[in-house]
Amino acid sequence: MDKEQSVQHFLDLIKRSRRGKFKIYIGMIAGVGKTYRMLQEAHQLLESGIDVQVGYIETHGRVNTEKQLEGLPVIPRRKVFYKGKELEEMDLQAILHLHPEIVLVDELAHTNIEGSKNEKRWQDVLDLLDAGINVISAVNIQHIESLNEEVQDIAGIEVKERIPDSVLEQADEVVNIDLTAEELVTRLKAGNIYKPEKIQIALDNFFKSENILQLRELALKEVALRVEKKVENEVIDNVGVRHEKFLACISSAEKTPRRIIRKTARLATHYNCKFAVLYVQTPRENADRIPLANQRYLLNHLKLASELRGEVIQIQSENVIDSIIQVCKERQISTVCMGKPDFSFWNIFRKALRYRKLVNHLALLNIDLIILAAR
Repeated sequence: MDKEQSVQHFLDLIKRSRRGKFKIYIGMIAGVGKTYRMLQEAHQLLESGIDVQVGYIETHGRVNTEKQLEGLPVIPRRKVFYKGKELEEMDLQAILHLHPEIVLVDELAHTNIEGSKNEKRWQDVLDLLDAGINVISAVNIQHIESLNEEVQDIAGIEVKERIPDSVLEQADEVVNIDLTAEELVTRLKAGNIYKPEKIQIALDNFFKSENILQLRELALKEVALRVEKKVENEVIDNVGVRHEKFLACISSAEKTPRRIIRKTARLATHYNCKFAVLYVQTPRENADRIPLANQRYLLNHLKLASELRGEVIQIQSENVIDSIIQVCKERQISTVCMGKPDFSFWNIFRKALRYRKLVNHLALLNIDLIILAAR
């Protein structure tokens, strides 16, 4: 390590030591008791003489949760007029000014009202952590970006509010709040989660037993994965071990690229390694020729890749296959991930020859190829 690297390493250590600690409660679905557990912990901390305050808690009108809120110091919310209505948001500046030792911030995936400092609440939380404030927060498994399509396959619903996986990676502690499907349904029917008029709708949709079981499995696996990664990063010496690096190859199509990016990000997380996303811009998709819709899709794809902490690579070239091979060599890629090739009747011979060239070159470079299924 040279002198400059040594100084930067020391500065990074100082910054990390000053940063607040971050604890996240994860649940498989609404109503498992994440907020209730956060408030219980806050009471215990308060009794121990810790300066803990409520930055934002959403009780959803649940009686038991509202009782737990009693006796805790609450930082008043910021009132905002938006489209003729008075709405409430977490008051980020007030929390930063008061600088409590620990603050509770619920609904981590929440989208802030237009005009707020940050677009998302998880970005507010990062600001609090950077200011040295410890944060306890909560999120449901369906709000994790790389699991979005898996949740959609399970429940048939696309969850719009999501957090990047990198937010979970920054957590010092991730705790799963677990209930059996039977316990959760019993709570729902007893009116402990939703109001009576919404119970049957929930039972017929998101709260089906088969959905709950699959979401529960996702939550258990996610927390186990985060614990495993933390152990690997903090304890295991990886010197001498082959380092994997994944490459996701995408186009400007609407949906499949997002699936490829998310799947590649998940694989990279499991292998505790980095990944990159490659888009090769051919002459037919030059800035003056690409359809406006495809340009918008592409920008969203690249934004998603950045949010998932992927390296974004854009290349202008007439030859997509040669570009993929060149990037693999330059970035020392170990695994290429791509969608199923489109072998239509009219292009089967031309595309088959290109695909064969790619497979042969990757084999020579000892690079694995994963074909990811479209929806």
